[in-house]
Amino acid sequence: MASQKIDITTRSVSETRKLGQQLGAEIHHPLIIALTGELGSGKTAFVQGLATGLGVPKKYYITSPTYTLIHEFPGRRPLIHVDLYRLNYAADFEDIGLDEVLHREAVVAVEWADRLFESLPDDHLGLTLEIVDDEIRRIRMIAGGHATVNLLKALQQQNRLTRGIKYKPSC
Repeated sequence: MASQKIDITTRSVSETRKLGQQLGAEIHHPLIIALTGELGSGKTAFVQGLATGLGVPKKYYITSPTYTLIHEFPGRRPLIHVDLYRLNYAADFEDIGLDEVLHREAVVAVEWADRLFESLPDDHLGLTLEIVDDEIRRIRMIAGGHATVNLLKALQQQNRLTRGIKYKPSC
């Protein structure tokens, strides 16, 4: 199976959103994005940018679905935003229909995805967001299959052309 890892440092919330927007613009197929990181690390800011890149209309304000658990938005490719912060057991995932959501023809962004890693398909995109200081975030992107490896390559190429956020391959 193909895999690739890259590390990205964003220096503001707007750069984290920009990274999400750039990724969203490159997505042309259903995809699961598994987001992990502590509270305040930028998971929701990333999804806000992702929504913009996917063409979600501006009238939809993207917030973390901590209490509703799942939000769905129309766009060039539908976006389903899932927050598993309050869930702890496999039965909870079944109750909200998570298995069905993960198999939809959409982009599914799952916050707190570390609670269900064994349920994710091999070809998903993993993002780990780490707080460096008040503004700076270190983001590791891990592509788990051919489609996501190609997505990361397209994202890196786009950034070389636009002189955007700096990417660094990681081992």
